[in-house]
Order: sequence, then C-alpha cells, then structure tokens
Amino acid sequence: MKPDERLDELVTRVLASAKYQHIQRDVVARVGATELAAGHTLKDAIKSTRRKLHQIGAVYLSGRRDYGAALALLREAQSSGQPAQTKEACRTIMRAHQSSRERISILESFYQDLFAPLAPVKSVLDLACGLNPLSIPWMPLTPGARYHALDIFHDLMAFLWQAMPLLGVQGSAEVGDVLAESPATPADVALLLKSVPCLELIERNAGERIVASVPARHVVVSFPTASLGGRRDRGMLATYRRRMEQICAQRVWTVREHLYDSELAYVIDKAGPAGGGSDG
Repeated sequence: MKPDERLDELVTRVLASAKYQHIQRDVVARVGATELAAGHTLKDAIKSTRRKLHQIGAVYLSGRRDYGAALALLREAQSSGQPAQTKEACRTIMRAHQSSRERISILESFYQDLFAPLAPVKSVLDLACGLNPLSIPWMPLTPGARYHALDIFHDLMAFLWQAMPLLGVQGSAEVGDVLAESPATPADVALLLKSVPCLELIERNAGERIVASVPARHVVVSFPTASLGGRRDRGMLATYRRRMEQICAQRVWTVREHLYDSELAYVIDKAGPAGGGSDG
C-alpha cells in the first residue's frame, strides 16, 4: 500500500468510530501522518492516532452528546426572559464537558476578574473552545459583542452556531484547527483556556506561536490545577508557571496571574506597558 493510501485508510477507519466521527478530517490526517512517519504499522498507527485524539479532545466530552436536547433546553430557558434560567441551562449543558464543568464553581468571579480590567470588550475569539461559549452570560461584554468560537468537532460547532444568538452576542462558530491557522478576524480578547497542554501533544511549543500570532491584543491563557480525576497537584502549578514564563520569554508583554481552585489563568497584554487601546 502506498503512503497516501495508508493515510487515507487510517483516516477513514478512525472517522468510522462513533467517538471520533465528528472530528475535523484534517486534524485526523495530521496526527495520523505523524504516527505513520514514526514507522508504525498501519494497525499501530490507527491505535496511536485514536489515543492522541482522545488525549487532545475526546476525553473531555462525556459520553453521547445530545446537542438537540441541549439546544431545546437553552431555547426554553431563553424564552422565559429570566437570565437566571438561562444561566442554569448553560450550567446544565456545560456539565457534559470536563473542562467547562470544572469552571462552573468559579464562573461568578472568573470572567469579572479577567475581563473587567479590559473593558470595553466588544469582540472575543474562543480558541479550542469546547463548551466555553456557554459562559457568555457571565462575561462582562458590551451589548451585541462579537464572539467567534473555534474547535475541531463538527457537531459541537453546529450546536454553538445555533446557541450563541440565544446568549445575546453576534456569535459565529467555525470548525477549525488553531494549529493549522490563526483566525483572520481581530478581536479585543482571545481565549486559550486549558488548551496549551493538549495542543503541545501535537506540536511542541505551540503555545508560544499561537499566543504571538492570534490577532488580539489581550490573550487569556489558562492551565488546569488538577488531574482529570480531580486531584490537586502542586507539581502541575509549578510546571505550568514555568511554561508560561517560557511562552512570554523575550517578549515585552505584560502578564497578570489569577489562581483559582481549578484553574491557573493569565491575562497577557501583547501591547506591553505603553501600548495603545484596541478598537475591537
């Protein structure tokens, strides 16, 4: 079998799995090509590709995703005209995603701490977003703010495309891989939440390149403070603080750190201490 045929076969077989069927084809092909280039047999390359895709994304989604039911729940809550009901619906849906679920307990303070000093926030890029756009009701955004979400799952992006207008923003959702290209549309703030460790399983030092290239003056980067099993790990804090220092090394950026029970967050101002404002 020729190399291109082996890669096509790998991609077809990986996407045939219910667990991975909604992942962007280009992402599967990139990971698969790397595994084949490492000298694996086709069978072993398929296994290692599935394992890596699990690590970078699928592990964070809980079981079967019923986005139709989620959208119905959100529409019902929004039609009530009660912001508290919309927030509760968002919490319920976010519990289906590991990373978003871990943030629920700190939502009331998280975005106030991070966004309030950056006001007015008129536009947001949410990279490798998961279900985080459902946190919009907690974000101090200007009325009618633009919100662009990016992730590798087709079904997730289709859901968010329909969900975000219910949350009071000019929302758009794109199936895309932040490792392949940076969004073209500039924004006041870009979010890269708990994604750097996953992205760097595929591309070494991806965090530095993404933060530098994303078209936003302010970038919020965060890291987990506990394992997926929920165990708090001081070693993780030290590791990710060092990683953040490396990302910002040789730059004139200013950085603010915020530590929460479940998350270590940084707000980067790429304009530096003397930078001007963003026009959003």
